[in-house]
Amino acid sequence: MRVIGIDPGYGRCGVAVLESARPREILVYSSCIETPARAPFPERLAAISGECERLMREHSPEALAMERLYFNSNQKTAMQVAEVRGAILASAARVGIPSFEYTPAAVKAAVSGYGRANKRAVASMLAALLAIEKEIRHDDEYDAIAVGVAHLAIAR
Repeated sequence: MRVIGIDPGYGRCGVAVLESARPREILVYSSCIETPARAPFPERLAAISGECERLMREHSPEALAMERLYFNSNQKTAMQVAEVRGAILASAARVGIPSFEYTPAAVKAAVSGYGRANKRAVASMLAALLAIEKEIRHDDEYDAIAVGVAHLAIAR
């Protein structure tokens, strides 16, 4: 099974394509889509959803996995991230890929065995579960990889 994991954001959106394999999952692709802070929000939204759709078409995943959005204290940011999520879900529907959502606790539990694991613990488990042969520079990329790994584990 091949999955695209996405950590949605409008400044930086983490994306990862993973394939199930034994003994370790394979990281096919990972990166961050970044948009300029000064660009109008609709342009940022179009850039992110367009690149996600391009990656879905290029890598032909069987599923899209994203973390379920939780609202923090900054509601404006949360609303814009929700809009990014909606655009990505629409892109997946256009490509014909089913979408799955997981709570942050479910992702952490699937990757590390503990639903309240910190980012460092999740990153070190990802290194144990996958052959990551590139430098991961941003947490958003790790988060996308983690949600992809979680989907592969849960889908089994």
